[in-house]
Amino acid sequence: MVYIYKKRIGEKDYYYLRISVKNNNKIVTKDLAYLGSDLSKISEKLDSLSSYQKEIRKAYKTINSFIQTNRYIENVQSQKIKTNSFLSKKDLYEVEACKLHWNQKIQKMDELTKSEILKNFIIEFAFNTASIEGNTITLKQAQNLLMENLTPKNKTLKEIYDLQNTQKVFLSLYDNLKQELNHKLISKVHDSLLENIDNRTGYRTDDVRVFKMNFKSTPAKYVKIDMDILLDWYEKNKRKLHPLVLATLFHHKFEKIHPFMDGNGRTGRMLMNFILLKNNYPPIIIRKKNRTEYLNKLNKADGCDLDKTENKYYDDLIEFTSFELKDNYWNLFL
Repeated sequence: MVYIYKKRIGEKDYYYLRISVKNNNKIVTKDLAYLGSDLSKISEKLDSLSSYQKEIRKAYKTINSFIQTNRYIENVQSQKIKTNSFLSKKDLYEVEACKLHWNQKIQKMDELTKSEILKNFIIEFAFNTASIEGNTITLKQAQNLLMENLTPKNKTLKEIYDLQNTQKVFLSLYDNLKQELNHKLISKVHDSLLENIDNRTGYRTDDVRVFKMNFKSTPAKYVKIDMDILLDWYEKNKRKLHPLVLATLFHHKFEKIHPFMDGNGRTGRMLMNFILLKNNYPPIIIRKKNRTEYLNKLNKADGCDLDKTENKYYDDLIEFTSFELKDNYWNLFL
């Protein structure tokens, strides 16, 4: 595998074209060429390496992702970004680099191209957010369903509606980002996500037990009160907290309340993306493969009261969501 390796010495970065190969069950790495210290000239230098063009072309996506990611990070580092107690400097720069690319490139594309890129994101998002809750439709089947309207075989209508509703709700929110986050919107998002799946609409009036989670959800008679507390917390913090932190904490507090009989996870992750998009940040995917880690981080945050914002409870969860955002972004939007 050919890739670009960055070596930092003092305050300066140096770049190398490196190859890793497996030899007798061991990974052996070797530097093929020195690419200099100017990131803007790396592409030109790569083009001049005639001996390695086959390898470079094969690894084009990885190499291009590295160049673009680091170019935007350098741009962010040159700006005066306000430090954040919840995000490390490295995570903050990488998240802001995603935001910068999202606004400078994706949002300025022609509508048709932007729509196609967004569709690819929605497929990945719908597949993962549904899979976390037990939906068995595969990613390929999700692509066929949402792109070609091809119904997967041996899958329930509930699973099919789950993905279709996710696509519909995401696009509706994306097209109406100026609306306020309130009880009405939250209920509308939930009810639309569960259309043709569960007819229990609105905040629950019965108690629920959340399996495999180490917390007790809000008693039914206090759900509206706790949702009032959450929305009041949101209003007080929406201009104080970094948008990723705001979205992450809102998501956790929402899940802790568990205001609906079903669909709380899907609704919470959708609202998390609404908060990010509303603040000009790209949307996030919590991946199915990281489900266990995700639930563990949510559990750790349960010690925090609904109206509080404390680092000791949320550091791990925010580190996790920042990783999910930046690790996915360049693959989906570059």
